[in-house]
Amino acid sequence: MSGKPRLTYLNGRGRMESIRWLLAAAGVEFEEVYLETKEQYDKLIKDGFLLFQQVPLVEIDGMKMVQTKAIMSYIAGKYNLYGKDLKERALIDMYVEGISDLMQMILMFPFSPPDAKEKNIESIKERATNRYFPVFEKVLKQHGQDFLVGNKFSWADVQLIEAILAVEEKVPAVLSGFPQLQVFKTKMSNMPTIKKFLQPGSPRKPPPDAHYVETVLKVFKK
Repeated sequence: MSGKPRLTYLNGRGRMESIRWLLAAAGVEFEEVYLETKEQYDKLIKDGFLLFQQVPLVEIDGMKMVQTKAIMSYIAGKYNLYGKDLKERALIDMYVEGISDLMQMILMFPFSPPDAKEKNIESIKERATNRYFPVFEKVLKQHGQDFLVGNKFSWADVQLIEAILAVEEKVPAVLSGFPQLQVFKTKMSNMPTIKKFLQPGSPRKPPPDAHYVETVLKVFKK
């Protein structure tokens, strides 16, 4: 073992991408194992690696962790990205959960039928501009600080920059009415660890394509 966290998932974004983002933002290098066949997935289950028969799987500090939120809470706590006290942690959790609801729509988008794609992009745009982004615009404006919680870089900031960039891939002008979020995006994108993750050749995965969708359906078929 190299001591680096080891991530087991498909070679694509999915539920692992937020974990990759968080580790990268914390400046942590990691190794990846990619599932390409149903047999690999079934073997993980048979060997008892997947507590609830689901990936992502992250091996870290001698643990085999599953469940995305549990994995990310652990990483955020370990690398001091989880606030200074319970109140800050509660705020971070609230923001992360809200962003996760928006990200769920983006996660499911590649699997929507072709004739529904335009409608689903409209839904993502509507949800982002009317429900989610106004919250963060207001938070940043009210406290006048660079970060969402406690004026310190946290898991919530990482989730938000990931969501902003993911929505912009579908709706390029989505931030046009959100000046605070535009500033936030620029600052976050220039933080050294995030800037590195946004460079070509980093472990960041490209937007899901037809091959990724096909692999997901093949690996997880019942």
